[in-house]
Amino acid sequence: MPTDAETATVPETAMVLSALVLPTVLTGVVKRRPGAMQLANRLGTDRRAIELLFALREYHGPGPIRLRLPGRSIVLVLDPGQVSDILADTPEPFDPATTEKVAALGHFQPHGVLISDRSARGSRREFHEAALQPGHELPESAQRFASVIATECQWLEGLVLRTGELGWNDFNEMWWRIVRRIVLGDAARDDRRFNVLLDELRNRANWAYLAAPRRRTRSLLRDRLWQYCTDPEPGSLVERVSEIGQETGTDPVDQIPHWLFAFDAAGMTVMRTLALLAAHPAAASAAAAEAVEMRDTHLSAPPFLNACVQDCLRLWPTTPLLLRETREQTAGRTQTLPEDTTFLIFTPFFHRDRETIPFADQFSPQAWLDGRAERQPGIVPFSAGPAVCPGRDVVRFVMSTTLACLLNRYDYELIDGPIPDRASTVPATIDHFRLRLRPRARETNPEP
Repeated sequence: MPTDAETATVPETAMVLSALVLPTVLTGVVKRRPGAMQLANRLGTDRRAIELLFALREYHGPGPIRLRLPGRSIVLVLDPGQVSDILADTPEPFDPATTEKVAALGHFQPHGVLISDRSARGSRREFHEAALQPGHELPESAQRFASVIATECQWLEGLVLRTGELGWNDFNEMWWRIVRRIVLGDAARDDRRFNVLLDELRNRANWAYLAAPRRRTRSLLRDRLWQYCTDPEPGSLVERVSEIGQETGTDPVDQIPHWLFAFDAAGMTVMRTLALLAAHPAAASAAAAEAVEMRDTHLSAPPFLNACVQDCLRLWPTTPLLLRETREQTAGRTQTLPEDTTFLIFTPFFHRDRETIPFADQFSPQAWLDGRAERQPGIVPFSAGPAVCPGRDVVRFVMSTTLACLLNRYDYELIDGPIPDRASTVPATIDHFRLRLRPRARETNPEP
């Protein structure tokens, strides 16, 4: 248990707050802000934060180090082994329902499992695992999901061929049609009002306890979700939740907003992965070959494309800050950490730890196929331990299948938002709002 924390100096604490915490908050922890993302990309804020943590670890050792803040006890984790220990010891003594997380997520999912107290967490976690079936290679509704994805990708292809390029707005439109149909059913395909309500609450969540709750908006979102749950469409995720909710004593309408929140991050990852592949021809060729094989032989779980999205999540984690909070005093050799101490894990630092990861700043999907990535305790694209994301298998399936559909006939050229080729360092910050790609019809299919 990582309890032997040194105390940072006042200047060190100020540097951590300005280089790490402030940019992460300003770009939007719950809902990304386009203007702030553009500025962060220009300034290279993630790289600055990563280099600061390297300097702190070199000076203080593996840590962790306690930040010098009045009225709060916050500890910055610097060692990948400590990341593993903290996540393995969740939820006791390291509770995921931290002060900031409760304030933020409470805006749109006040009864979500991540911010539940101990009395409710068990049944709510059981609900998510029963509904999302982690550990299964494919979700039960995989065939329907794949059909939905193929249909919507065809719609996007038609649009892109008319305009000559693929940008974030068009991709995001397609992505949310997929998500709404998978989660809520085909009737929700064009329910943009649903996203307006959800986005309003998530934008408020970015400000956590600094923003007043929008109870009317939350009520409208809940009513809309309830309509889809009371008459669920066959093959949708909500079809399963009514029965499972009765078994676990959990109201499914309280839990579904978190699935939609997670799918938003997944859409960012698919677009970023397309850009990575456009900048890495060898990987793009292997991905295209697998996409063709999937189309011709109905391959259900494309392993290379799955590895691509996982390495994209490693390079640009969609949850840059993992937070845990202790509920009791923790004694160490050098000092006693008080109750309600928050442990802060900055995932970009651990995902790009060049001192322990040989491929730290390279796009390396092969590392997920040969096991090198998963052997690194600091690489946690879906968190880890008892609170690991229960929807990781469903999300990976949807992401990799979407990529396969987009790649089975077209290659892509990156025309804005440059990413260096595989011989260079992949930048630590990426503004997915600015990415633009040009599709090129493939004259011959790549060899599988």
